[in-house]
Amino acid sequence: MKRIAVLLENIYDERELFYPYYRLLEEGFEVDLVGSDKDTIYKSKSGVAAKSDRASSEVKAEEYDAVVIPGGFSPDNMRRTQATIDFVKAMNDLKKPVAAICHAPWVVISATDLHNRKMTGFPTVRKDIENAGATYLDQEVVVDDNLITSRTPNDLPAFLKAIIAALQ
Repeated sequence: MKRIAVLLENIYDERELFYPYYRLLEEGFEVDLVGSDKDTIYKSKSGVAAKSDRASSEVKAEEYDAVVIPGGFSPDNMRRTQATIDFVKAMNDLKKPVAAICHAPWVVISATDLHNRKMTGFPTVRKDIENAGATYLDQEVVVDDNLITSRTPNDLPAFLKAIIAALQ
């Protein structure tokens, strides 16, 4: 059975957390919510609670087949935790799917070399993406090798189709 890590931190966008979480469960994958701390309640932008299954300091890239990074403003908090950055970097180094939506490219920027890569994200992170050396494409989903990115919650259907296709 394939195992997916969905990153979790305060101020997440609940659509970008729960839609992938349940959609990946529907596909029969094992899905863990991975926060900076284990068994911790994190709150969304509107106060919806989600509890982490594991801490980023205890997970290993070899244990997972993909990582999904929800947006909202949680990526700004995620990139402050070195273990989270190290996990995303290790997933990318192993060429496993790294899926980021909305503001989540901030985490990918902090974890990987994006020169000569193509990606998308929320329009306000366009300059961050370009400054990291990637080409920004204004598309609902951009797949560049193992990197899967989308812009907003409106892109979630295309985002999940791309993630599931990468895991087939």
